[in-house]
Amino acid sequence: MNKVSNALAKWYNTQNYNLPWRENNSAYSIWISEIMLQQTQVSTATPYFQSWMKKFPSIQTVAKANIDDLLKSWEGLGYYQRAHNIFLTAKSITSKYNGIFPKKYDELIELKGIGDYTASAIMSIAYNKPYPAIDGNLKRVIARLYGIDDLKNIIKKSKKYILDLMIYESPSIINQSLMDLGREICIPQKPKCNDCPIKKFCIGFNNNLIEKFSFQAKSKKIPVFDVSVAMIIKNNNILISKRKKKGLLGGLWELPGGRLIKNENFKECLIREIAEELNIKIKIINKIGIIKHQYSHFKINMCGFKCKIVSGTPKPLASDGIKWINLNEIKNYAFPKATLKLFDIINND
Repeated sequence: MNKVSNALAKWYNTQNYNLPWRENNSAYSIWISEIMLQQTQVSTATPYFQSWMKKFPSIQTVAKANIDDLLKSWEGLGYYQRAHNIFLTAKSITSKYNGIFPKKYDELIELKGIGDYTASAIMSIAYNKPYPAIDGNLKRVIARLYGIDDLKNIIKKSKKYILDLMIYESPSIINQSLMDLGREICIPQKPKCNDCPIKKFCIGFNNNLIEKFSFQAKSKKIPVFDVSVAMIIKNNNILISKRKKKGLLGGLWELPGGRLIKNENFKECLIREIAEELNIKIKIINKIGIIKHQYSHFKINMCGFKCKIVSGTPKPLASDGIKWINLNEIKNYAFPKATLKLFDIINND
């Protein structure tokens, strides 16, 4: 076991991918990076992390921030509930722990949005404690390395093997080397086994069983929704509404509208939705365009229309608020990606 640990440590110290959250390995930076990296590639998360740290260099700055500013900084990363959880956890740490990150796993796991993986990553990387951070990449690496095909007990067995590796080398280095290995070398399809620092110890490689231990999740059919939205114009301003905090895209601003129901076209849907959401009647002026976009759990075909109010005064009946803004102010608010694509059509006209 010590030979595997030593090989991983030597490779990590030689290779050592230059990632910005490894510059100081503080609990705060590890926390933010791990939340950003969930279901997100390193290349995508890196500029977000760097921008975030410039705006919010400490947990205290997050706790004092406006949630809208946090959501704006998160705009485009998806899974916006994570930004809400970061906000709540920052407030909890500031009030309960005097702004200092807890150094105990049992305390970390109680914080909003921090599960076993993130708590273990913080404990091992920031505090160098023996807590294996098990995700899909690490399960795959350990399964191939030790020939584990017992899916029911893969997490339990992975933790045991990684804890054994941590006896001989720093827990921080072991966890991070395995993370790098799973991300860069021991990938699901066509792994780069010839570049692997521990291939001579790998049961999967030496017995030609790599594909058996890929552990790829079965792809799920993603639902597609047709959505109609209104750019309601008044005195050169447009009306935006804020999505309710709980739920998909929670807390983001958007153009009012909604999903089509059976036997309904885009225009009919829009007139109905605007009446239900804002208690007004509108007249559709012209079509802006149709946007196709895929989020993590669903796809949408979103049709946008320029509109004007015929009667009534807008009221936020189905949102957390409404606001009139001019097009130059769009950059100040956090919008879903599909809405931003629609704005791009307008800006390019």
